[in-house]
Amino acid sequence: QVQLVESGGGLVQAGGSPRLSCAASGSMFSINGMGWYRQAPGKQRELVAHSTNDGNTIYRDSVKGRFTISRDNAKNTVYLQMNSLKPKDTAVYYCHAGSSRFPFDYWGQGAQVTVSS
Repeated sequence: QVQLVESGGGLVQAGGSPRLSCAASGSMFSINGMGWYRQAPGKQRELVAHSTNDGNTIYRDSVKGRFTISRDNAKNTVYLQMNSLKPKDTAVYYCHAGSSRFPFDYWGQGAQVTVSS
């Protein structure tokens, strides 16, 4: 089992640059990637950014050039640096870890990010 604990977020003004952190613990040997998803009210959860164990990263188009995902493998922590925030970035942000073993997906508790205009 893997546990994910997020921190960061809150109320931010448009243009702000908060950073989310997600500390993982437990059986990390099966984890093959970590990333961030978000879910806005009334919408489906969507991928924001993902980082594989070999360093490859992917971003959804709307955050490219503004958000940066990074990992500190020594601390089993993944970060999401968010710059130039917009009101449409308002959502609950979830940390995700993908595993090669059941249950294959682990989720954090979610961190609310609210961007005021």
